[in-house]
Amino acid sequence: MAAAAAYTDLLIGWCIFGLLLLAILAFCWVYVRKYQCHRESQVISTITAIFSLAIALITSALLPVDIFLVSYMKDLNGTFKDWAENNSTRLQIEDTVLFGYYTLYSIILFCVFLWIPFVYFYYEEKGRLHANGLTALTCCEQIKSALKYTFVFMLVCSCLLLIGAFAPLDIPRDKNTTDFDKIKILFEELGSNQGLAALSFSISSLTLIGMLAAITYTAYGMSALPLNLIKGTKNVRYERLENTDDIEDVEQQAERIKSKCKDGRPLSSKDRQTLYRLEENLKTLRRRIRHLDNHEHSCWTKCCTVMRPVKIAWGIFNILVALLFVVSLFLSNLDKALHSAGIESGFVLFGSNITNPLNILLPVLQTVFPLDYLLIATITVYFLFTSMAGIRNMGIWFFWIRLYKIRRGRTRPQGLLFLCMILLLIVLHTSYMIYSLAPQYVMYGSQKYVMKINGTFETNMGNSSHYVTKDCTADAPEDQCTVTRTYLFLHKFWFFSSIYYFGNWAFIVVFIIGFIVSCCKGKKSVIEEVEEDDSDLSDDDIPYA
Repeated sequence: MAAAAAYTDLLIGWCIFGLLLLAILAFCWVYVRKYQCHRESQVISTITAIFSLAIALITSALLPVDIFLVSYMKDLNGTFKDWAENNSTRLQIEDTVLFGYYTLYSIILFCVFLWIPFVYFYYEEKGRLHANGLTALTCCEQIKSALKYTFVFMLVCSCLLLIGAFAPLDIPRDKNTTDFDKIKILFEELGSNQGLAALSFSISSLTLIGMLAAITYTAYGMSALPLNLIKGTKNVRYERLENTDDIEDVEQQAERIKSKCKDGRPLSSKDRQTLYRLEENLKTLRRRIRHLDNHEHSCWTKCCTVMRPVKIAWGIFNILVALLFVVSLFLSNLDKALHSAGIESGFVLFGSNITNPLNILLPVLQTVFPLDYLLIATITVYFLFTSMAGIRNMGIWFFWIRLYKIRRGRTRPQGLLFLCMILLLIVLHTSYMIYSLAPQYVMYGSQKYVMKINGTFETNMGNSSHYVTKDCTADAPEDQCTVTRTYLFLHKFWFFSSIYYFGNWAFIVVFIIGFIVSCCKGKKSVIEEVEEDDSDLSDDDIPYA
């Protein structure tokens, strides 16, 4: 009977996970197809982008399953349920989640260090030859060229796995211990933890990069997205008149330069370069005027005008949500700064001393399944959309060089792969962000345990011990509280947790700066920016919104 109950609870959690998996695949397909350039779309790059983004979201969807399973092992009075009293049963359930993480994290490593780099360099080499007018390579030659660059990524992955597997392990300091014995101990311990340390170190390293991406894009997007909705876009008629004035001004400048050669004298090299820039600018302005004309008379513009109050309300709601996250993150970090075990423990908290709204809300919602599941999914999707807003506003940069600009229906295959790589890393970091917002919930869910109070109390029957029910925290007995597998992956190495802690402060600072910048910026154009690098694409490919 107990075993049947255990399998029933296990089935409930995994069924919800399966439904989310289908929803994630559908979402990723629509999302990638929305942004990819249909003229240059490639099947392999599209599949790679969809699959890599889906794997990251599926991994994040495993977090609430993990929390649900450890929470469901106990009753509200702090005792284990009948089916969970057996330690082997609990281990079996925990192992299902652990193996799920092993599988998904291994696939993520495969995507980040092998699949995505290979596909990227495969098309990058093809595009480079096409741009230089050189003869195209054969398929085998392109594969060889892509593998040459991909090998570097594979080497980095191997180094991370080796460092994670061996570096943190304790080596005996006995002088009589031989080198062979030390190596033997290393491999024995590596086998005993089933590669958890190696995989955790590699994933934590990727999460660290995701933290930098979140600080750069998500923090800015959390302020830019709602403020853009509130401010709206420029008036179409005003922008068209402004663009017409620019066209007249450019035409006059071009005519003045052309007038210099009416008597047969050749133009100087400086004038020729200036004339070329003016003509290119004129082409861009004329394309813009055509799209502004079409946009002005489109039904979508009229619908947006009618829906303007809804956009403002949605923007206000989003800015309130962003403030909720930032305030919760600030309070959680402040709690760690004042009451944690310190930097050498990764700022682990032994109980919550300063509560924040989300840390209170998530355990309450867990009592009504699956409300907490939906909230975590909403938080993940919110971070995804705000990250996308930040990337769209800023573009993808390598230091001071802009690599790609992300636009609907205009993103090239290489840019799409870069985009999904960044989003994958940000989604990886989302698990730690949720832990930062609700540390006790991510560690133990709604688990409680029974604690015996020291001393005795007099009753009619004599002296008797007093027991109280307490929430599971980091200082709770290990045999009374089950830690989520997510927490084990996140905090296998204390120094990563410490870096994440300081990264949260940087996230808050960037959000404040981004909020100020977004407030100072003017309204955006009603159409996507038409740049000089769009000249190789037809006008029909340029979106109006």
